[in-house]
Amino acid sequence: MAIFPSKTDYLGVDLGGSSVKAIQLKNEAGRPKLISYGFVEQSTDIIKGDSQASQRKIIDALKKIIKEAKISTKKTVAALPSFTVFSSIISLPAMSQKDLFSAIRWEAKKFVPMPLEEMVLDWRLLKEEKKEINQSEQPPAVSKGPKALRVLLTAAPKNLVKRYIEIFTAAELQIISLETESFALERALIGLDKSSIMIVDIGALATDISVIQEGIPLLNRSIDVGGDTITKAIANSLNINIERAEQFKRDFGLSIAETSNSQIPKTIEFVFTSIINEIKYCFNLYKSQEDKPIEKIILSGGSAFLPNLPNYLSNVLNMKVVIGDPWSRVIYPVELKPALDEIGPRFAVAIGLAMREIV
Repeated sequence: MAIFPSKTDYLGVDLGGSSVKAIQLKNEAGRPKLISYGFVEQSTDIIKGDSQASQRKIIDALKKIIKEAKISTKKTVAALPSFTVFSSIISLPAMSQKDLFSAIRWEAKKFVPMPLEEMVLDWRLLKEEKKEINQSEQPPAVSKGPKALRVLLTAAPKNLVKRYIEIFTAAELQIISLETESFALERALIGLDKSSIMIVDIGALATDISVIQEGIPLLNRSIDVGGDTITKAIANSLNINIERAEQFKRDFGLSIAETSNSQIPKTIEFVFTSIINEIKYCFNLYKSQEDKPIEKIILSGGSAFLPNLPNYLSNVLNMKVVIGDPWSRVIYPVELKPALDEIGPRFAVAIGLAMREIV
């Protein structure tokens, strides 16, 4: 739905596992302002579904959103799925810019499981953390030697990047940037918070887990368990159809309600065991590499609103767990708040993408 007329704005597009989501934001004096948004429920198996028919469906879905939501910009930022992008933080000795690229390519060969000729490499230098010094303490000795460089290195398959470009070109959209979902989620859900935070994005087909420190995703993991997994488990457990199972999932969630069918929360809890185990693994992996503790977990994705999910995870993990609000830095009409709050977790990636050139 179109909300305001717009001249200069950006479109964030999230090709999720079960839907295409797009949101148009305008730069309003350095703050993102909602212009329009829309989505189409449809499988977007862009990773495996590289057939012409599969791409045509995604293109048609994009064109439908553009038409019905009255999207008025072609400048588009899209995200590559987290599990398709390899990332790592590497340490290198201080060197010239000329030598840095060669050194990064050499290091990339150690962790990228594909030939570098088939990958698109990107990297950024990470800022050194500045520790506060108590006035009563002696300042540390200043080292005169060259400082080591910390580099965040990412690599994405060239064929996937090419496929994205083909799809958006066919939909008459101009890709101005491709980035990872974890950066989009950090931008939408964390913003200026510099503490260590874990984002758990529960999509339809997969759950992506990222640990963000100082605005940088230091750790990214993905597990093939999502909202659809839960729905199918309920359907099989109660011998009902998918539509009814989906409704039960959203009605009961993890609340042990006074109902004749307490089997539903138990089934959901069983499926969530896999996600919880992955979260614990990420905790341990992060702890072995970094000193700062993770302060909280932010939930995102279509299944973030399952009844009692934040309380359940908080009790199991002994950690503060909240549902993320991607609209917190976006200007929008107050009368839309109930509707926007409902779709917020599903649109977090798309919102973060559209914000990229604004904040």
